[in-house]
Amino acid sequence: MRRRTLLAVGGAAIPAAAALPGRDEKRPSWAHTWTAMPQLTEPHNLPPAPFAALADTTLRQTVHVTIGGRQLRVRFSNAFGTGPLPITAASVGLPLGGRAGVPAVEPGSTRPLTFGGRPSVVVPVGAQIVSDPVSLPVGAAANLTISAYLATGLTGGAVTGHPGSRTTSYLVNGDRHADEDLPGAVGTDHWYLISAVEVRASVAALAIVGDSLTDGRGSTTNGNDRWPDQLFARGSKVAVLNQAAGGNRVLNDGLGPNVLARLDRDVLAVGNVDRMLLFEGVNDIGTAEATEQAQKQVVDDLLVAYDQIVLRAHAAGLTAYGATLTPFGGNTGYDDPEGLRRRSRRAVNEAVHRIFDGVADFDAASRDPSAPETLLPAYDTGDHLHLNPAGYAALARAVPRRWI
Repeated sequence: MRRRTLLAVGGAAIPAAAALPGRDEKRPSWAHTWTAMPQLTEPHNLPPAPFAALADTTLRQTVHVTIGGRQLRVRFSNAFGTGPLPITAASVGLPLGGRAGVPAVEPGSTRPLTFGGRPSVVVPVGAQIVSDPVSLPVGAAANLTISAYLATGLTGGAVTGHPGSRTTSYLVNGDRHADEDLPGAVGTDHWYLISAVEVRASVAALAIVGDSLTDGRGSTTNGNDRWPDQLFARGSKVAVLNQAAGGNRVLNDGLGPNVLARLDRDVLAVGNVDRMLLFEGVNDIGTAEATEQAQKQVVDDLLVAYDQIVLRAHAAGLTAYGATLTPFGGNTGYDDPEGLRRRSRRAVNEAVHRIFDGVADFDAASRDPSAPETLLPAYDTGDHLHLNPAGYAALARAVPRRWI
């Protein structure tokens, strides 16, 4: 197991992350409390008709923050847009009853968002925009409503979003961003345009990099019971940021950029992140051909990639944790008759223990003791790959408490 590099300062050894210039742990700063990995929205996940281009449309979305604060700001992303993103007006508020996935907000809780003091903004292609600070106390593990109105709609055909929201969003025609309720709005279980919420706080963050198992496939819509959600609920003192997307891979683009390409954007450039956890690689193994040569190649490449991720994390002063890959025996897409991919998973899991600074043994937490290449039936959604909320709770318990 690797150890973090220590820097000698004034005769004492301190962790490298604490020695980064410009970091003042006592001074409140802006800390990410919620994130959603931006990706290109696939055609079947686009906003429903007649809102596909978001013209003359109010979009209302709920997010589940981790740490709380009295001031916040919101980030909108046009990372994959093919034209400028014109936001005519936007606001934040507290959802009615504190619930996720509802179209109404608590009366009197809505606050307008501004951008450089202006009510509207145009986000350039490939860019993101950060709102001005707004005073709206939000508690830890609370839900927050973000509304945006686009008068002219998208100027290009591509939409930056996050299909795996596991939370219902609402769309309605007209400028309704400040309304307390949206009667007649159309629901869709996706996020669009939003990528982060920050609060004013002095707190570190754990960035979790993963695929659909971290994005929460198999979790409850509007239940916020992915394993990162349940990890924070264990009493985390740091923000827990979910930077995962279904179908994501370490080595090659899939649904969203590969991990090596997005590491800077999703982890290293996030200001309050001082530790990361990588739980990814099963899609690389599962999409590689079930031949001896192809599986040897993908394992070798994954281990080099893991080394690179740790190297880059350490260079930025971060601790790099890893998680073992969970079983997929019986999955019709990834399991193979010769068991070659099962063998690749075991080889990767053995290497994880020597590559990363610490390991969460998700394999041991989720497997069936009587059939260790398969998930425990009580945790299996039925596809023999994804976990249900009970299974995600087991993963959350497998993360060492000292990491959070």
